[in-house]
Amino acid sequence: MSDSLDLAFAALADPTRRAILTRLAEGEASVTELAQPFAMSQPAISKHLKVLERAGLVETAQQGRSRPRRLSPQGIDGARAFIEQMASYWPDRFDRLAAYLERSGEAEGNPNE
Repeated sequence: MSDSLDLAFAALADPTRRAILTRLAEGEASVTELAQPFAMSQPAISKHLKVLERAGLVETAQQGRSRPRRLSPQGIDGARAFIEQMASYWPDRFDRLAAYLERSGEAEGNPNE
């Protein structure tokens, strides 16, 4: 899981790749279609797609001679699970910190009062 998580976060770290994922959320697209909004060549877009495919975030369909790309639904599951786990961890910690600071302020006498 660690390797796949590393690949997913590395892929998501690049703004071009995130833009590609956003576009693919609207539906399948060819490399030509994906390259249109960017000031880069189709081979450069293809390199970004390979990173996304290696991370399991994008898959290639085969439709005759066409090879449209689409989101891989399960590709983001590992990253989402990790983020959800961390998200549930932090509020509890902040609640504990707030309670500690409140108790600490009461014990020392609040200088703001």
